[in-house]
Amino acid sequence: MNKLQMIYEQAKQRTANGQVASYIPALAAANGDLFAVSLLSAEHEIELGDCTETFTLQSVVKVISFMVAANYHGIEEIMHYVDVEPTGDSFNSIVRLESHNNKPFNPMINAGAITIASLLPGETMFEKVKSVTTFLEQIIGKKVHINNEVYFSEYQSADYNRAIAYILQANGFLKSDVEEALQVYLQLCSISVDVSDLAKLAFYFATNGKESEAICNKGVINIAKALMITCGMYNASGKFAAFIGLPAKSGVSGAIIAVVRNGEIEQLQGPIGIGIYGPAIDQVGNSVAGIEFLMHLSKEYDLFCL
Repeated sequence: MNKLQMIYEQAKQRTANGQVASYIPALAAANGDLFAVSLLSAEHEIELGDCTETFTLQSVVKVISFMVAANYHGIEEIMHYVDVEPTGDSFNSIVRLESHNNKPFNPMINAGAITIASLLPGETMFEKVKSVTTFLEQIIGKKVHINNEVYFSEYQSADYNRAIAYILQANGFLKSDVEEALQVYLQLCSISVDVSDLAKLAFYFATNGKESEAICNKGVINIAKALMITCGMYNASGKFAAFIGLPAKSGVSGAIIAVVRNGEIEQLQGPIGIGIYGPAIDQVGNSVAGIEFLMHLSKEYDLFCL
């Protein structure tokens, strides 16, 4: 057993310390024992664990929708609606919106992502969703679809997100009506992928888009990576940056993407994209096995990049 396999096996044991997301009924049905990792370089891919499983992007999609909106409108215009500052509040916090009449602190929290959903190119809900799925398909090289079971489950339990959207509308930060912004946001969260797709997405960031056709402004990609460092792991982002030191984005489905700009992991060399799926999550919303894996991976292979 090589070092990478040992790190995987040790991390998998941590699944017992987490719980699947229960506040979204469709996610509550996931098997918390599952754990899958894909690591991708220009010439090789290493897959470990339950790599045939499919799941939904959830908050991982926030970084993609931000890039699509920013690439279309320009960063200056986006900044009128969403800031790029980190916050220690939970991802679905409503406090700062109400008490300060502020625009959302960043696109990685729900308030920011719902605002971004309203800013996506297109006149209809379908066109806005399509702008993101098309962008994602160009990166991972295959068609994607919406998991309607998860989408309807999220939509039926979206009271808190709907409250956020109404405050955003009242404060002038939505560019569509509440239901359209909410439906776009929840459909994007419900895009179905596998762990190899996550690795391809992470590899796109690792190469600054060089390994794909030029579909996004490099400045937007750089800001997206900065947001992943400062805001990508919910309100554990500071600790993740301090102790693991990789741009990353997580979702409550147990999905994580992590970006290695230049490293060496077994036969993988240079830019490396890491995709992780481990539906047993901690209280913050991050995969417990995924965090454990990245912690030891960064240390053992000297990947810390900050």
